Amino acid sequence: MGKIALLKENIKAKKGTFAVYVILRVIVIAALVLALLRRDLQTAFICLLSLVLFLVPTFLERTLKIELPSVLEAIILLFIFAAEILGEIGYFYVRVPHWDTMLHTVNGFLFAAIGFALVDILNENEKIKFQLSPVYMAVVAFCFSMTIGVLWEFFEFASDMLLRTDMQKDTVINSIASIAFDPTRTNKTIRISDITSLAINGETLDVAGYVDIGLIDTMKDLIVNFIGAIVFSVIGFFYVKGRGRGRFAKHFIPVKKTDG
Repeated sequence: MGKIALLKENIKAKKGTFAVYVILRVIVIAALVLALLRRDLQTAFICLLSLVLFLVPTFLERTLKIELPSVLEAIILLFIFAAEILGEIGYFYVRVPHWDTMLHTVNGFLFAAIGFALVDILNENEKIKFQLSPVYMAVVAFCFSMTIGVLWEFFEFASDMLLRTDMQKDTVINSIASIAFDPTRTNKTIRISDITSLAINGETLDVAGYVDIGLIDTMKDLIVNFIGAIVFSVIGFFYVKGRGRGRFAKHFIPVKKTDG
């Protein structure tokens, strides 16, 4: 009964987050059933993965004994839904301009918040002699976010190389500068502009330019992750410096549970 009462209290305290969780879970389960009926195993796997990922906020709270703000928890759930269901199953990565860019920006922001919280909780722990100034906390949060971003790009690269996926999306460009086309082999950069067609093995493809294999997409993802991380690191800096007076930051920074 104690656990049931505690669960009821948590639901009551986070009505909005619980509603988001239920709605998204129902949508994903419906998509899973449809995928199984169609024998679409790839879509079914993505749905199952999403259902597991929806449990991550609760897992983090119980494992780390922290309290996730309702806004942060709801954004994490919506982020998972936007990335997996809308992005992969709904083809938003292809059909919606800058969808991937938006998600990577949010990713940088969220992980900076989590990084900030981890350090802040250590700072507040009297048993651990670990104290960082607001500036260093901002730097640690920024580095934590960027590290997660880089590790994700490693995962995308490994998936593309080993499983022949296309997570690092290709980009069509109309000009390049490369030493690979230098016939003299003297490290001279050869610039080619106004590229309007692409041919592979003698066959001209319906592509109006040169295909960059993932590099531009990867760098763009890291740049927007950088922007998201910088934005929250600055917000977190003033939050810690004012010792929790920032109303906006409170919605994104987890805190240590006080009920044991």
